[in-house]
This record gives sequence, C-alpha cells and structure tokens, in this order.
Amino acid sequence: MRHAASLRRLRRGEAAHRRRPARGRRGGAAVRGLTSANVTMDLPHHGYRASKQRGRPAPMGGESVLFDDTSTSASQGYYTPGYNMAAPSNDMQAGVNNLFTDPMANAAMMYGSSIANQGKDMVNKEISRFMSVNKLKYFFAVDTRYVLRKLMILMFPYTHQDWEVRYHRDTPLTPRQDVNAPDLYIPTMAFITYVLLAGMALGIQKRFSPEVLGLCASTALVWIIIEVLVMLLSLYLLTVHSDLSTFDLIAYSGYKYVGMIFTMLCGLLFGSDGYFVALAWSSCALMFFIVRSLKMKILTSLASDSMATGSSAKPQVRMYITVATAIFQPVIIYWLTSHLVR
Repeated sequence: MRHAASLRRLRRGEAAHRRRPARGRRGGAAVRGLTSANVTMDLPHHGYRASKQRGRPAPMGGESVLFDDTSTSASQGYYTPGYNMAAPSNDMQAGVNNLFTDPMANAAMMYGSSIANQGKDMVNKEISRFMSVNKLKYFFAVDTRYVLRKLMILMFPYTHQDWEVRYHRDTPLTPRQDVNAPDLYIPTMAFITYVLLAGMALGIQKRFSPEVLGLCASTALVWIIIEVLVMLLSLYLLTVHSDLSTFDLIAYSGYKYVGMIFTMLCGLLFGSDGYFVALAWSSCALMFFIVRSLKMKILTSLASDSMATGSSAKPQVRMYITVATAIFQPVIIYWLTSHLVR
C-alpha cells in the first residue's frame, strides 16, 4: 500500500512539472501583450489608428532645403519675401492724381505740344519752298479710263484732234477730267517697268548684276534731270513766258519711258529688226505728241510782249525750243535701250 501511494505521488509530481512551462509561456505572452497595450495607449491619437512613426533622414549640414515652406508667408499677404504683391499705398495713388491735377504739369504738356506743332509747321514750310504737296496730288489724280486713253494717245497720237488743256476758273482740270492734262502716274510706273524689263533683258543675256541694274536706273533718272534743267534754263534765258511748271516738264519728259518699253519688248521678241522698227515708230509718235502738247504751252504766250522789236522773234525762238525738245527724245530712247537689246 505504501509503495502504491508513493508511486502515485511521484506521478503527480511529474505531471505538475510538465504543466509549469506552459504556464510560463502564458505568462510571457501576457507580459508582452500588456507592454504592447501600454505603448499603444501612450501614442497620440489624431482621429485614426496610430501606427509606428517612420524615421525621416535629416538634411545634411550646410545644404539648403530644395523647397521652402511658403504656406505661412502666403497667409501674410505676399508671395515671397523679396516681392510684395500688396495693393499700392494711398500715398502713391495721391502722387499719381497730383501729377494730372498739377497746373505746372499741364502747362509743361501744353508747351511741349505747341513746340511739336511749330516744328511740324516749319518742316511743311521748308518742303513747300521746293515742292508743293497740293500740286503733286494734282498730277496723280488719275483713274483707269484716263490711263488707257493716255497710253493710246502716246502710241497713236495721229488720230487725236483736240489738244487743248481745259481750265475751270483759271485752274486746270485734273488728269481724270481732262486727257490732255499732264500727269506723273504714267511716267513713274513706266520708269519702274523699264528698270524691271532691263533686269529681265540682262538676265536673258546672262549679264545681270545688281551694279549693272543700278547703273541703268540711275542713268535714266539722271537723263531726265538733265533734260528738265536744260528746258528750265532755256525758258529762263530766252525769257519765254509760259505756264509750264517743273512738274509739267517732268511729266512730258517721262512719257518717253512708254516708247522705251515698247521698243525693248519688240527687240526681245523679234530681234534687232523689230527693235529698230519699234524705235522708229515710238520716236515719231513721241515727237508728234511733244510738239502738239507743248504748242499750247510755249507757242501761245499768256502775257503780251512789251517790246515791239522782240514780238516777231519770240515765236520763232519758242518754235526752236519745242522742236529741239521733240528731237531730243529719240536720242535718249536709243541711248538707254540699245545696250539692253542685242
């Protein structure tokens, strides 16, 4: 019996010894759970489940942060510390208002505008001494009908009968109202066309260069200036009274460019034979046109001669001037076109 009781006690001790590690494990787990609960309760709560904060590396010493926090500065009324975007102060607005209400500033502005107007008047006066703008506008008062009729008269003047220039209250009618009135539109356009055609002719012959084209244009312009100056000097020295102005002489001298264009075109299309035929036709037509146009301007004097001895000589002198002007036109046409057509 004693032996059996001792055996049972021994077995109970072994069972108790086996149950002790389990209790230790449960105790360790309880201790760990309690510690975790304490840590969780110590963390601050912000309306969401707290999690473990991750460490952020601090910037290196001496290096600037790439982006600055501007949220606080924006709330203070400016974007960056260097630029103040606030509204202008009342002192600045008052200074601007005083600038426009100051009588001294107004007087200075009025004085400056008056000086500008005086300078403009002086420039217009100096220009009017050499050239009248109103007269220049008169010579460009043309239309399509006038241009077509004038070109037909320049090329076929033999069929035109009435060559008298019409007046209205001692003022000549504009070119669009009178086909016999001289104009500067056709001479100007004909001069530009002549220069372009000369460039094309030189290009066809493989002799084109900007220097040669500029020489052709300047030579043609210089010939007109020389011709007008000779005409003015002749009328002045021979005391011929006429109503010819400088613009009139420029217009009559510039009409030769129409015949020059016709001559060059015929020379380029039909060779040298066509060139000389067109030269003869355009020269005769231009001479006839010049004589009939200047007849009412030079041969008919607007003022009676005061000297009886000169009354018989002056019509003859005027005829010489008219004929010399007409004969001089074919010479210029040939001189300015012969080297362009080969």
